[in-house]
Amino acid sequence: MADRTQPDAPVYVGLGDSISIDDYAGGPGRGGASLLARNRDEDFPHWRGADLATRLPGLAWRVLASDGATSRGVVEDQLPALQRSGLRPSVVTVTAGGNDVLSRFGNTPAALDAVRAVREHLHRALERLGALTAPDARVVVGTVYDPSDGTGDATRLGLPPWPGVVGVLGELNAALGAVAAEHGARVADVHGRFLGHGLARGDAAQREARPADRELWYCGVIEPNAWGASGVRAAFWNALALG
Repeated sequence: MADRTQPDAPVYVGLGDSISIDDYAGGPGRGGASLLARNRDEDFPHWRGADLATRLPGLAWRVLASDGATSRGVVEDQLPALQRSGLRPSVVTVTAGGNDVLSRFGNTPAALDAVRAVREHLHRALERLGALTAPDARVVVGTVYDPSDGTGDATRLGLPPWPGVVGVLGELNAALGAVAAEHGARVADVHGRFLGHGLARGDAAQREARPADRELWYCGVIEPNAWGASGVRAAFWNALALG
């Protein structure tokens, strides 16, 4: 995290849930939002120079995303924290919705109700961001990945069976995209970028932040490890279209 006080410095803020945080990727500076702000050249040399700190000299950044955050938490906790900070970001990323659905795991009707709540909370969040960001700010909404790689095989992840999970994730990601479009936000296809890096690759439940297989992007079933964090960053970067 970097938080400088120059009044004219460009600012990036990462909002949302654990898709954006550092914790499961191995510590400070290693999560998807942090890598977007400043690449770790020793881990990802091919990303050297492809970060916000390079493209926006003097960048200040803050990751307000938190483990377990829901879409309601973005509205009720993280946006007030952004307002109190006095920062006026020119780039914002938001990852939310996965925990809303996960809290209804196995219950498809309840999970679809959660999707509707996510839609409303994201609408409120993006509406409020209009008053908290710099003019012409770029706002990016990330979709939610699927550790089953489209199979819906929750039992291989150590979870109870849920035949409807793939369809629910499809509804969730469609809702995220629709609300983003309504507010002129960009969509980061985290879901698409992660396909093939979960069960199709190996044990998504493994606990290593930096497994030997750099194509296995999950740890603890639902978290992005260090290599997955770079996948999140890549989805953000592509959505921002900074070249």
